[in-house]
Amino acid sequence: MKQLLSRVPEVTLIFWVIKILSTTVGETGADVLSSNLGLGLTITSAVMGGILVVLLFIQFRLKRYVPMSYWSVVVLMSIVGTLITDLLVDDCGVSLITLSVVFTVAMIAAFAVWYISEKTLSIHSINTAKREMFYWLIILLAFALGTGVGDLISEGLELGYGVALSLFSGAIAIVAFGCYIMKMNRVISFWFAFILTRPIGASLGDFMIQPVPEGGLGWGMTTVNMIFLLVIMGAIAYLSIRQKPAISFVE
Repeated sequence: MKQLLSRVPEVTLIFWVIKILSTTVGETGADVLSSNLGLGLTITSAVMGGILVVLLFIQFRLKRYVPMSYWSVVVLMSIVGTLITDLLVDDCGVSLITLSVVFTVAMIAAFAVWYISEKTLSIHSINTAKREMFYWLIILLAFALGTGVGDLISEGLELGYGVALSLFSGAIAIVAFGCYIMKMNRVISFWFAFILTRPIGASLGDFMIQPVPEGGLGWGMTTVNMIFLLVIMGAIAYLSIRQKPAISFVE
């Protein structure tokens, strides 16, 4: 029996809180960089993509879960996922429906290849570089897909950000009910919840920054980003202080 350090965190309440907050930061942060700073989608995507590559290189070199490294990658993937969707829709003219279908198929294919290769999709088994590679690929696809689906519901179907937030929150409540009450497979439940937190975070961000006349709270992108980033940093500091190495066992 061989012991390996887990490369991802334990799935706790604080995991889901940071995940949703980082998703919101990704949604609003991409807009701040590309619009407010005047960099444009192409330049912003190239810069953020380059930074993400550097952070992933560091993450893989660590070969274990380190809160600062892991969550930095998650936030950057959230931003890059949003930028990919915006780039395809705004600059390339891809429809939100087409984009959502393509990313859904791509994600299913990635899950299939992962399972065929490793015989498991459990987050608790991510203790090798190969499994972590599949993990980050799924996360990037989930961020891009979630952005597209969130925009499709709120903007494409003109249901509004509040309705979109309610719909996705209701969907994740159903997943929680299925997991804890109906005893649905926990691995499947985790990935459904993980994917759904993206459109929840994206819809939450849009709902908070949009003007009141357009159905939002009118807080502004900069304000939302600063508040959420401070909360994320505080949570990461807390996790770093109390961290204990997570051990997984393989034959």
